Amino acid sequence: MTIDNRSAFLVAVGELVEPLTGRTLSQLSAEVELNNNAVTITVGSFNQEFKDQLTGQVERLVAQYGLGDIAITILTRVPDYLVDESRENLSKVKSIIAVASGKGGVGKSATAANLALALAHDGAAVGLLDADIYGPSVPIMLGVEGATPASPDGKVMAPVAAHGIVCNSLGFIIDSDKAAVWRGPMASGALQQLINDTQWPELDYLVIDMPPGTGDIQLTLAQKVPVSAALVITTPQNLALSDARRGVDMFNQVNIPVCGVVENMSFYSCEQCGHINHIFGKEGGDLLAKETGVPLLARLPLEPSIRSDADSGNPSVAADPSKPVSQLYIELARKVGAFVWSRHQAATDNVPIIEIQ
Repeated sequence: MTIDNRSAFLVAVGELVEPLTGRTLSQLSAEVELNNNAVTITVGSFNQEFKDQLTGQVERLVAQYGLGDIAITILTRVPDYLVDESRENLSKVKSIIAVASGKGGVGKSATAANLALALAHDGAAVGLLDADIYGPSVPIMLGVEGATPASPDGKVMAPVAAHGIVCNSLGFIIDSDKAAVWRGPMASGALQQLINDTQWPELDYLVIDMPPGTGDIQLTLAQKVPVSAALVITTPQNLALSDARRGVDMFNQVNIPVCGVVENMSFYSCEQCGHINHIFGKEGGDLLAKETGVPLLARLPLEPSIRSDADSGNPSVAADPSKPVSQLYIELARKVGAFVWSRHQAATDNVPIIEIQ
């Protein structure tokens, strides 16, 4: 094994492609360290399928370059997007993902909850913030309704643990039977307090379930929180698409990158005969993606189990990660994770960070 072989091997590793972004590891500024008889590659997403694929590719390169018996380790370090001035209250959070919709009733909260669980499924540390001030539903969906966040000093709250993630919600604080009859500034203040007074642990991703619309709360979030990426949820019908367009435009106006669109309730598959029925229309998500220039990341079915799992406090990904609808959420989470990683690439540095010892 020569120095030239080792150097050529490192270059070849840098040319391997991350399939969801179409970019090479060098373009994504992955870190590659070759140390004696071990190679360690640090990537920016937890996509377990990609990491397994990458391991196989590196094994073949090891053989191709005659490096002998080399131990291969694939690590993940999510890019840290928070700037210094945002550190005080979110000091341990690396990346924030906002899940939004232009209107209510499109399955945004169920998507946010399952997205958070799907990110955790691949090994990420994940938090879920229920910012839907007027209709907090995360406590019910995660089966922790009635929980009370612990407070070590009477000033800050510790988030509530559920299904391997942590969460906080106004639903833990106010009476679940009482309506939040608040004007915009009051609601915005409540959101800021919820963000600022939550003692989040070390998190790779904090998923924020936003209220529907494009009003005060959304603007408060955009101005006060360094959001890494936004995901817009819609259904195929024209009314929902019209509102979703405004949602994408809102994020564009406040310079928050939209990683993609999810078409929820895309179709219904009859359990008896397998017939596919597009109850709310067809290909609306494709049209929205074409008009806005953001990708369509997923088509999620109108699936009775999504509703029943959420109602029971055991969302689909937590209930059974192997079932088809859960796999759709996991695939969505991997695409979102790849987007977060790709945003942080060093655009002018086309070589991986490598070290030979």
